[in-house]
Amino acid sequence: MRLKLSIVTPSYNQARFITEAVESVRDQGYPDVEHLVMDNCSTDATSGILKEYSHLSLVCEPDRGQSDALNKGFRMASGDIVGWLNADDRYLPGCLKAVADFFTAHPDCDILYGNYRLIDEGSKVLCYRQELPFDLFMLKYLHVLYIPSTTTFFRRRIFEDGNFLDIRYHYAMDYEFFLRLALKGYRFSYLPSYLADFRTHADSKSRRQTLVQKEEMEAALLQYDQLLGKLNGSLRFCVRFGLEGIARSKRYVLKLINGAYFYKGNHSHG
Repeated sequence: MRLKLSIVTPSYNQARFITEAVESVRDQGYPDVEHLVMDNCSTDATSGILKEYSHLSLVCEPDRGQSDALNKGFRMASGDIVGWLNADDRYLPGCLKAVADFFTAHPDCDILYGNYRLIDEGSKVLCYRQELPFDLFMLKYLHVLYIPSTTTFFRRRIFEDGNFLDIRYHYAMDYEFFLRLALKGYRFSYLPSYLADFRTHADSKSRRQTLVQKEEMEAALLQYDQLLGKLNGSLRFCVRFGLEGIARSKRYVLKLINGAYFYKGNHSHG
């Protein structure tokens, strides 16, 4: 049976980019997909743009932040597989078919992620980011989240089991969520294909609040890591610094072996 896909997009004042996000889903050509856009009563032209697309399931209502908006969409999703696409990002052609084919061939996979391209405000490709197969040690101790949410897809059973984003997290909600799911035993898989474009721009949350994002990641790690949670002061700092160094080195060596730092790719969209 063909899998149905649901794509959830949280939206707030992203009129500059929302068209590319919506059309990147619509133009996939995948025969069974729903696109849920959760708009937090945008004050720019976003709402007017979204109303031009009759295929969308559009919800315009106040929310308590991006995590809350995503959770609403996750609860509404009727697909077998659920994707998370932010309003300023976009999927690459063939993404949804590749994802559906992988989940069909790997029924034991709960969460799937892949590679992405970094683009700027004008949609120019800045670089190609090849990721690595799932590694809990790197997920926990790297200084950055190496699983890109814009290329991440979930079995709906994850949400049926009661797993949702923690709305207390505004900048590292994806890190906390992935870490919690991994520790619960859900199975992550890596698809070595370019699935999406992640956009970096002056107004993006990841650029505006990098320090707060780092602080939230550390808070989540301490919540779930029994070893670090028992340590205090300078001892915790030293152990944490050492673990991060090992994780950085491991990631660097593995990406070097895989040739990730030398890939140039095709700079056209798709």
